[in-house]
Amino acid sequence: MSKRTVIVSGGMLETDFVLPILESEDTEFIIGVDRGLEFLYAHGIKPDYIVGDFDSVPRSLVNYYREELNVPVREFNPVKDASDTEIALRLCIGLNRKEIWILGATGNRVDHLWANVQCLQIALAAGADARIVDSHNQIRLLDKGITLERKSAFGKYFSLFPLELPVDDLSITGAKYPLKDHFMKPDDSLCVSNEFAADEVTISFAFGKVILMETKD
Repeated sequence: MSKRTVIVSGGMLETDFVLPILESEDTEFIIGVDRGLEFLYAHGIKPDYIVGDFDSVPRSLVNYYREELNVPVREFNPVKDASDTEIALRLCIGLNRKEIWILGATGNRVDHLWANVQCLQIALAAGADARIVDSHNQIRLLDKGITLERKSAFGKYFSLFPLELPVDDLSITGAKYPLKDHFMKPDDSLCVSNEFAADEVTISFAFGKVILMETKD
């Protein structure tokens, strides 16, 4: 099983949360994305790749990693057809990375967050497990059922949302609010803020893609 790849983007990066992830033995590969480079540089972390248009970081920082540390750089014109995070995620897929955590993908810009959530489809289609993670949220995209364990749950709550199309025959067992054969539409808020009632929660559905958000207060 491959170890974790971490993409460090330019959104919210909380030092006490991010550093243990980057320094963990479970993290094998790090990709710095645009303004995420400033966080890596400030904490003396050398990424394995750098990606972005670098319109929000000093050119000297990019040159430092490229020329002094020999880090491979993939630089793109700011006028491009994909976000920097999407480009980094596609790089991961091209390198056959199977477990991908995206840090710095949340923050003040909700439009950037939603674009990053949609990008999870790229990993899903490639058979990779990609997730957006910050200190209060973990976001994944599912095309099949899953069992969550209370002992390893990210947070107290979990919420489900359909992506693009309705989700058919959605069932939830082991939860405070169980559900059976529900047709979840894009305007449906029924599956927000559920909780564990048993040690395991099983989520199943027949058709569609489900955004799974595990959250803490």
